[in-house]
Amino acid sequence: MYTAWIGRDWEEPAAQTESEGCLQHVTCRDASVRMRRMEEYVAAVPLPAISLHNFSEKISEQQVHFHVMGMADCLLLWIGATPTLSNLAVAMCNRFDQIPVSTSLLGDMSDTTSSAFAQRLAKKTKKQVFVSYNLPHADGNFILLIENRIKKEMESFPEKF
Repeated sequence: MYTAWIGRDWEEPAAQTESEGCLQHVTCRDASVRMRRMEEYVAAVPLPAISLHNFSEKISEQQVHFHVMGMADCLLLWIGATPTLSNLAVAMCNRFDQIPVSTSLLGDMSDTTSSAFAQRLAKKTKKQVFVSYNLPHADGNFILLIENRIKKEMESFPEKF
């Protein structure tokens, strides 16, 4: 029986061999057993499923692209017109308050658009949510249109969120 973790030595009872170089033979065998067991362990560990979903829409005369990376317990939403990552915020539900906690991880801390999006999505999905909002428009009507488009996509493809 092998009881070891990756990175530690495997302990195996010495095998009986016909040759006098038993110790050397067992050492080589231990290394091959160690590699084989490690490969079995890695193959047995299920990898988390990641779903990718992209959609675009013209909103108020501007083409807006959305990229969603959904995982079992978290979600990343990127919103932008050009391929930039100028800010990033995260939000997650907590058991002490109905309003999810959020914080900015990257970019201008005074711009709370990403944090607000992340909070609303975390409350709706009950997941940890990362949001990167990379558009120059930050007026309330434009943001409401973007939020409605995301809600529409969530209703159409709930498995992607």
